[in-house]
Amino acid sequence: MANILVVDDEMGIRELLSEILGDEGHAITLAENAQQAREARAHGAPDLVLLDIWMPDTDGVTLLKEWQRDGLLTMPVIMMSGHATIDTAVEATRIGALNFLEKPIALQKLLKAVQQGLTRAQEVARAPAIQPRPIAAPALEETAAIASPMYSPQPPQPPMNGRMIGAAMASDAHGHGYTLSFDLPLREARDAFERMYFEHHLGREGGSMTRVAEKTGLERTHLYRKLKQLGVEPGKAAKKGG
Repeated sequence: MANILVVDDEMGIRELLSEILGDEGHAITLAENAQQAREARAHGAPDLVLLDIWMPDTDGVTLLKEWQRDGLLTMPVIMMSGHATIDTAVEATRIGALNFLEKPIALQKLLKAVQQGLTRAQEVARAPAIQPRPIAAPALEETAAIASPMYSPQPPQPPMNGRMIGAAMASDAHGHGYTLSFDLPLREARDAFERMYFEHHLGREGGSMTRVAEKTGLERTHLYRKLKQLGVEPGKAAKKGG
């Protein structure tokens, strides 16, 4: 478990990142502006900081410079923005940021960047006498590759065949029997199968949306929309699975 400071002026972003990283077992501290971030840093260095660039009082790059100037940039910092340019990303990494994520942030890229940051922090902690090398600014291709949106459209799913429906009619991993009529119109049969499918995974993963998103290959936001469309309630599905 790591202590992660999330600094962002958008409540929705703070809550989403807190939920995702909390599901991963981390302790999350939230700050909605630079002043709150300064106060959090004054209580001790977190293991990692996720820092928004555009904030109303002091922008993230300015706060990053401030921490560097005052000798407080002793933890990995990952910058976030939905409007920053490549130049801004390069400047942030030159100052000392470890990485840059463009909003909306893809779940897998977020988790990968956080893991890389925590690994870097552990390496520095194990070798305190060694002066860390400056972090090189990412190549433009790498920066562009980071910008995979969380809300990217999903590829169309192939229609189910009889073999798939037949499997759904048997039982899930918990021994719960399912019944699905072949007389249903295709759309209704597909929706019924998908409800079974998601209820199965929610039950198996204890209702964790992060793990279900990984298992099913869906982005988290798309998963929420799909469950709402199908009328599946994660909490009830988790209890049913247990």
